[in-house]
Amino acid sequence: MAIIITDECINCGACEPECPNTAIYEGGVEWKMSEGTSLAGDYTLENGKIVSVNDEQSPVDDEIYFIVPDKCTECVGFHEEPQCAAVCPVDCCVPDPDREESEEILALRQKTLHIEV
Repeated sequence: MAIIITDECINCGACEPECPNTAIYEGGVEWKMSEGTSLAGDYTLENGKIVSVNDEQSPVDDEIYFIVPDKCTECVGFHEEPQCAAVCPVDCCVPDPDREESEEILALRQKTLHIEV
């Protein structure tokens, strides 16, 4: 599963600097696949849309912090547990029940986002 931030978020921002994939953004902020990754060129999002990794994408949420699902690995490959959930003071970083993903899928995403050169 990817992690989501629920509407109980108090916009404290504690989660954002903890994400090793730069997948967490403040509400209303545009994001790029290239931020915090080693991606270059085009990237196919999980919805099938092909984007340039440097193109700004629309915010997932305008009001609260959000996690870009295409960049979330639940910290697989970096930490034993999702760091956003570990530091959240109101426990609003939770597994997304609509995005069940195996550890193998999350590990593959981590390797794709952080290509060894």
